[in-house]
Amino acid sequence: MAVSSDILRTWRHPRQVVADLLAQGRREDRAIAILMAGCGLVFVAQWPRLARVAHETGDELARLLAYELLAWIFVWPLAFYALAGLSWLMLRIVRRSITAYASRLALFWAFLAATPAGLLYGLQTGFNGADAASRLVGAVWLAAFFLFWAQGLRAALERRG
Repeated sequence: MAVSSDILRTWRHPRQVVADLLAQGRREDRAIAILMAGCGLVFVAQWPRLARVAHETGDELARLLAYELLAWIFVWPLAFYALAGLSWLMLRIVRRSITAYASRLALFWAFLAATPAGLLYGLQTGFNGADAASRLVGAVWLAAFFLFWAQGLRAALERRG
């Protein structure tokens, strides 16, 4: 199934999508591709906001984009791997029934599946700045991410248990 179809399906049945991804077997290349796709989309989502900042402050847009690219393609993936490792350790202490790969996949997929809200947040912030509507869309993005992550971890725990 196409990734875009799986993303749409995640908004309705997040546990089932992660269970289907885990049923395909351990594929680290797929996990990092999911993470990098999410980071790439969030980088693109920052463009309207950065254009607004460059226009308002007089900063050079190319410089702002270069810094954002560095952050989303090199720094954030390392942070996500660290967060996945930490969540795996915490779950192992509490439940002892999840693999490190399942923990990574649940986190990375939750991030990618929530990016449509992140793209909307980038547009909202680019057009209107940091107003109440932007904060609301950002809250929806974060809520979707944490919901998808929790449901993905539940699917991984059910699969192992």
